[in-house]
Amino acid sequence: MNLAAVVIVALAAVLIGAFGLRLSRTTSDFYVASRTVTPLWNASAIGGEYLSGASFLGIAGLILTHGADMLWLPVGWTGGYLVLLVLVSAPLRRSGAYTLPDFAESRLESMAVRRTASVLVVLIGWLYLMPQFQSAGLVLQTITGAPVWVGGLVVALVVAVNVLSGGMRSITFVQAFQYWLKLTALAVPVLFLLLAWRQDGAPELHDPAWTQPLTGDGEYGLYSTYSLILATFLGTMGLPHVLVRFYTNPDGRAARRTTLVVLSLLGAFYLMPGIYGWLGRLYAPGLEPPDTVVLTLPSLMVGGTAGDLLTALVTGGAFAAFLSTSSGLTVSVAGVIAQDLLKGGVRAFRVATLLAVAVPLGLALQARALSIADVVGLAFAVAASSFCPLLVLGIWWRRLTSAGALAGLFVGGGLACAAVLAQITGGPYGGLVGALVSQPAAWTVPIAFLVMVVVSLLTPGRIPKGVARTMVRLHTPENLALDRGDWRPRD
Repeated sequence: MNLAAVVIVALAAVLIGAFGLRLSRTTSDFYVASRTVTPLWNASAIGGEYLSGASFLGIAGLILTHGADMLWLPVGWTGGYLVLLVLVSAPLRRSGAYTLPDFAESRLESMAVRRTASVLVVLIGWLYLMPQFQSAGLVLQTITGAPVWVGGLVVALVVAVNVLSGGMRSITFVQAFQYWLKLTALAVPVLFLLLAWRQDGAPELHDPAWTQPLTGDGEYGLYSTYSLILATFLGTMGLPHVLVRFYTNPDGRAARRTTLVVLSLLGAFYLMPGIYGWLGRLYAPGLEPPDTVVLTLPSLMVGGTAGDLLTALVTGGAFAAFLSTSSGLTVSVAGVIAQDLLKGGVRAFRVATLLAVAVPLGLALQARALSIADVVGLAFAVAASSFCPLLVLGIWWRRLTSAGALAGLFVGGGLACAAVLAQITGGPYGGLVGALVSQPAAWTVPIAFLVMVVVSLLTPGRIPKGVARTMVRLHTPENLALDRGDWRPRD
């Protein structure tokens, strides 16, 4: 029954993606769906790709293990859209770019900044894709006993077929469907689990170390919590698969409306992983691996045919999470590879799609397995340390120079990537070093901002010549008949 749920979800994704193929004809269709996606469709698609396996499985597993401290993850992942709404969404759409490197080049008029941004987009995308494939293997192994590599391969194949068939337009339809599937797959079992808990006498959890924050992570728990909050709040605006969605809106106003709808959709979803983690602490406190608590509770608490059906539903939802997030990441990474390495076009996009999927799949099969939410949190830290300062300063500070942006990307992104590499290959570490490496955002983000500002002030001659025109384009609403800077009278 669980395997049937996986097959149904995969087939639904392929069939819906095939429908998008009928509508995908131009390069713009493949990259940004010709900028015609409405706010509700786009918000549903953002929810589909943003709510990854880390949200569907990982948060509940971390709450089961660490308790109240981990509630900051859903708060931060949702709150990040407030920052995105206020600072980035509308100006980014008005930039007219296809990808983050496009924005970097147009704002700073520098190919060096563009190439650096391209490398970071690919690294963040691969870092985010790797745990999706690893967790897909874990889920399929849990329900069928298949080798771990099978689940990752299945997700990679389905994602490649969808993206190859119709690019962004196909993926939009698939991800919108998958958001509502994931919401249903968590919400329906929660109702039955809470009924079972009530019938069991509504037992209470007596564990002060679990229910109170900052009691279970040692002497550096406060630092880790604030660093996690900073990474999730600021990292959202630097995730390439999220930002590329705002390029698909018709205009800046639609981009803001999309962000407001996303906040509502994510808020509804994130009410539930905490319930699974709390019930898991009551009924399966020693579960290994903890990321499987969402899959385990229905059969453990409800049992019988109803428990099997609910398990099949959450299994299908988990695979929908892997597929939707992997699809969005693949589109964003493939878009950058196609434009910056393969000269653009539909054929280049399709070749880039294969590269975008193959590399993280290989890494997933070789790398040390970590909690999916932990790895995704590290991806947020890299994004917050690189693209967050680039976007905030690039949109709101006209004195940002190409030298400053380049230095900030190298220093902030490089330090965050070094911390991630150390954590994945040699961690976990203890003491202060362990806290700094496992949660690097609290020191890498300020350093990135500081380097960008200081170097920019020291290199005033590197301010882009067309900065006035660019700033007008970023901040002028599309419906105003103003001189947007594209033409200036002769002196």
